[in-house]
Amino acid sequence: MTLGEKVEQRITGRPNSYVPGRTLLTLLGRRPDNEAQPTVWNHVMHWGTGATLGALRGMWSATGLRGPRASLSHTVVRLATDQTLENATGIGAPPQTWPRHEQVVDVLHKAVYSWVTGWVADRAVPSRLEARMAPTSH
Repeated sequence: MTLGEKVEQRITGRPNSYVPGRTLLTLLGRRPDNEAQPTVWNHVMHWGTGATLGALRGMWSATGLRGPRASLSHTVVRLATDQTLENATGIGAPPQTWPRHEQVVDVLHKAVYSWVTGWVADRAVPSRLEARMAPTSH
């Protein structure tokens, strides 16, 4: 995801966003101002949420939640995680207030992350924990 973002930024000229780093600092009890550019904290937040939600996708693969539906669902979880943390801390703005191109870029980056993570997880993690007792969810 980081590589994809950097390539996209070179093409579009979009600047770095420091919202993730400011969000993490706020979650840790700090009060960064809106102009803060906490580069290291940005990476910690990106890689930390990526690793945590990547592990979730691996657990889904192990329990039989695999393939395109799981990757689509994971994209939603990835987007919702960022937005929940950023908006709950008051650092981010609701996505519906962003310019359309920023919404598209954010969704595309998160989708690429989720689909690649799903592809890797579905191949690396065997579906050993899948329940097979009940034919339906009821």
